[in-house]
Amino acid sequence: MRRLAAFISAALLSATVSAGEQDGRIQFYGFVRTFVAYDSRESVASMGELLYYMPRDVEMAEGGDLNAVGSLRVSALTSRVGFDVTGFSFGGWDMDAKVEADFGAGITGVTGTALLRLRQAYVALTRGCFSFKAGQAWHPMSSGHPDKISLNAGAPFNPLSRTPLFQAEYLFGDLSLELAALWQMQFASAGPDLSTDGGHVYGTGSVTSAEYIKYGKIPEIYLGVCYSADGLLARLGLDLLSIKPRHVSPSGEKLDDRITTLTPFLYLQYDGGALSVKAKSLFAQGGEHVFLNAGYGVTASSARGGRLDENASWEYSPTRSSSTWVSLRYGRELQGVVFAGYLKNFGTKEAIIGPDYLYFRKNSFSNMDSARGLSSALIYNLGRLTFGLEYDITEVRYGEWADGECHGLATENLHWVRNHRIQSMVKFTF
Repeated sequence: MRRLAAFISAALLSATVSAGEQDGRIQFYGFVRTFVAYDSRESVASMGELLYYMPRDVEMAEGGDLNAVGSLRVSALTSRVGFDVTGFSFGGWDMDAKVEADFGAGITGVTGTALLRLRQAYVALTRGCFSFKAGQAWHPMSSGHPDKISLNAGAPFNPLSRTPLFQAEYLFGDLSLELAALWQMQFASAGPDLSTDGGHVYGTGSVTSAEYIKYGKIPEIYLGVCYSADGLLARLGLDLLSIKPRHVSPSGEKLDDRITTLTPFLYLQYDGGALSVKAKSLFAQGGEHVFLNAGYGVTASSARGGRLDENASWEYSPTRSSSTWVSLRYGRELQGVVFAGYLKNFGTKEAIIGPDYLYFRKNSFSNMDSARGLSSALIYNLGRLTFGLEYDITEVRYGEWADGECHGLATENLHWVRNHRIQSMVKFTF
């Protein structure tokens, strides 16, 4: 609470001083939000198990499936505070800024201490048709969330990431061109565990770290074009990521490892007042750094004969996957929402050495073939008070690895696993 009090005091003091010196405005905002959620099956979830991802596979033991168990949680840790800075200008440039935080850190399972964490912090400059943003903000592929009350914003079907970036946009009437250079922080790439012996001995364990883009020395690049007019928004984008999973061999020699991936996506949105329709589709190479069910594997090394040598540079092949979702919302005070999503894992294009050398998203499973989700929600807006009730069905098709050539795809004993999630929400906005 001391951190929250200091945060609010600083925001209000800044508003008083700055507003007195210039014609700008600092608007404090936030909400208090409480969720109650029930799952019919043990599932992968974070943020006090409110950020839902997918049900776990069957784990048989004496007495039956250990993951076939229901659970309940209640939490207000996703309550949020922030402030917007608007109205300042200098040399013909309009200057805005945002700082936003919530209580999502420090939670393990449904226990722990809720700590204030940074969500967004950026400055935006605008002059004529040109605008520029610097700081931490939503990844361009994550912008455009489905109309769900769930904290997961459509994951695992929708990319999810807030990350440090420099983003520029230029308007041409109803069209705009977007270019961004991005780094990694909270949402990062997967790769080999570099922690053993100061990072010089490499095991086959998969971890998530920003070290791989750090030593890759090249920012992630996004290029997009956007059309917006008469309630219609269409965005077409291409994301390029190049990382270096290993940079030093166990014997202390410099390595030339690198993997580069491309991910195109299309987002459509129509807002007709009481009616809102949104849809997004992408075909990802890798993509675990934006919370997709993805990764990459080792195909060979530069040693003679292509054998795997930890002291030689490795070659990699990314997993390929498609993901599509659509959401519809109708109403104003009383709103009805429907969401549907589907994703498919196509494995790696080139054969990899084996499952132990497949580096995958930590909140997912490499033996997942596909997944589908369907949800419906009722939302009642009573001024600053909002009530929500949502029913969500998520099904995952798991399998087992087959003997022989491996393409990072489970093909044996394919079976569906299902979870029913019912959650309610109460939110007061200020």
